[in-house]
Parts: sequence; structure tokens; C-alpha cells
Amino acid sequence: MRLLTIREARPDDVPAVLELMRALAEFEGYLDDFAVDADALLNRAFGAAAQCQVFVAQTESLCGYAVIQSLPFTFDLRPSVRLKELYVVQGQRSNGVGEQLLRRVAHWALEQGAGRLLWDVLAGNDAAERFYSRLGGRRESKWIAYGMDDRALLRLAGR
Repeated sequence: MRLLTIREARPDDVPAVLELMRALAEFEGYLDDFAVDADALLNRAFGAAAQCQVFVAQTESLCGYAVIQSLPFTFDLRPSVRLKELYVVQGQRSNGVGEQLLRRVAHWALEQGAGRLLWDVLAGNDAAERFYSRLGGRRESKWIAYGMDDRALLRLAGR
């Protein structure tokens, strides 16, 4: 593997990050619903009211990325950092790229005073479960993830 650099994403990384995001969407089965475009990513990751932090892994080109969001405080008045997406291109997996991205996320979380790092793993992605377990992550059994799509939101809101 060539020299690996993990760094905060820059606006000029947006086209390459979008390619990686599309690859993840295809892998996770939501490519038909994928709506992120360059303007949206620029605004949400680099705009005045940025909603996420993006880190990238780079060799000759970008080969992975991580998107995180911070919930400012919870029960202990410390932020929770949520890893929303972590993706490494197939040819770079098992080379330490994902681990280095997650380490950078952990450093960032600690710099923010976070009390925890949280994430979800796609059901059936055994390789991801092994990866996170190897790095000290553990499956949560106390909580069960729930979600609601836009149709259910509209029904609940009475619209």
C-alpha cells in the first residue's frame, strides 16, 4: 500500500467523496434513493451551518471516508459522536485504512469532549462486525434501533 494519509475532507474532495458515497449506497441497497449531490454535500459538510464532519483516507486517490455527526450533549452533559458512514474501497480493505479512519474519528471525538462514539452496522455485514469488535466496539443489547420513513412521519404528524 502506498503512503496513507487520513485528514479532514476539503471542499475540493467533494466529487471523489460522492463517488465513495454512491458505492456505499449501492453496497447497502439504497442507491435508488440516494439524493446527495455536490451542492448538498458542500453545504452540509462545509457550509456556515455544517451538519457533519468528513474525514478521508488518501493514497494516490481517496480510498475511504468517514462521516460523523455530534449530538451536543446527553445525560452526562458530554457530546455523543455518531459515526454515520465509514467506507473503504474494496482494494484497500484489510490494509488498515478503516482502522486509521476510525482512529482519527476517535481523536476528533475526544477533542470535542465526547463521552461516547456510536454507530450502526448493516444487518448481515459480518465483516463490519468483526472489524468493529476487533477495535474494541461492542454490540449494544440494551437498545433496539427504530426508524420511521417519510410516509410514517406524515401519518404521525396528521398530514
